[in-house]
Amino acid sequence: MNSASALPTQTSAQVREMLLQRQEIALLDVREEAPFALGHPLWAANLPLARIEVDAWRRIPRRDTPIVVYDNGEGLAAVAAHRLLALGYRQVYLLADGLQGWKDAGYQLFIDVNVPSKAFGEWLEAERHTPSLPAEEVKALLDARANMVVLDARRWDEYQTMSIPSGISVPGAELVLRAQALAPDADTHIVVNCAGRTRSLIGTQSLINAGLPNRITALRNGTIGWLLAGQQLAHGASQRASTVTQVTAEQIAQAASRARAVADRAGVRRADRADLQQFEQELQRTTYCFDVRTAEEYAAGHLPGFGHYAGGQLVQETDHAAPVRGARIVLMDDDGVRANMSASW
Repeated sequence: MNSASALPTQTSAQVREMLLQRQEIALLDVREEAPFALGHPLWAANLPLARIEVDAWRRIPRRDTPIVVYDNGEGLAAVAAHRLLALGYRQVYLLADGLQGWKDAGYQLFIDVNVPSKAFGEWLEAERHTPSLPAEEVKALLDARANMVVLDARRWDEYQTMSIPSGISVPGAELVLRAQALAPDADTHIVVNCAGRTRSLIGTQSLINAGLPNRITALRNGTIGWLLAGQQLAHGASQRASTVTQVTAEQIAQAASRARAVADRAGVRRADRADLQQFEQELQRTTYCFDVRTAEEYAAGHLPGFGHYAGGQLVQETDHAAPVRGARIVLMDDDGVRANMSASW
């Protein structure tokens, strides 16, 4: 194997400029998730060395994508670069001086995972003043049997592990599709929760952006805030929105109209079959194609070339799902609601 000195490098300044210009680039931290979460550049994606052969082709589909890899002095980056070259990637670089070089250049490090989405959620709350309530107030409303419904925007497995008592599982992209059926009375107060903050803030703002007439608030700090307030969570809950109540054709049509309006305001573009064929032929552009419906719907039948990524999780994990900065993302569903809402974000 060639030594690290034989591999080309990119400086932190060069990489940062490419990221700022939204040029196609994959900045890969090849450490395990735990050290990655302790500090990394904002737009870095975590692809551990041990996962490269398993995940690289799916997460970085175009072999000519500029890829810059780094570690923090553990000696992983050079090994990762050679593995990527062996898989057929043609533009693989080391980040000059690794993570320390990024810090020495005066550039910021961010803590935790899915940082772009989490930072976006905080910005969203500050800019849009997304309403929220502390756990104590939500508990008091539940105890008083107020006209309200709690919608859990996390994945089904997260909801089953622990949830707010009486909460119903409605993973993020399903909210606008199903909220009217779950709260047909415009006076019903809708509370959206997640584990912490991001998905509840984005879910709450999604319903507000879609123009639902209800009072809509996020549970501040989610299930974590609920526990910190000394309140008990439910375990093994089984209230799934799709089984609690059925969405009517009229409600789907109304939700689709609302979602299309939100997406249009956000500047979402439209692609047809001919566009998809053209995207496939473009050799200098990465295109991610995601089906944002449920896993069950996807398994029952989907368009060729589309991978599954539930819409709410896609918004939460965009850096993981689409690690090539500057790439094109195409979303699809079969109702006109979930893809439009996910695309708007």
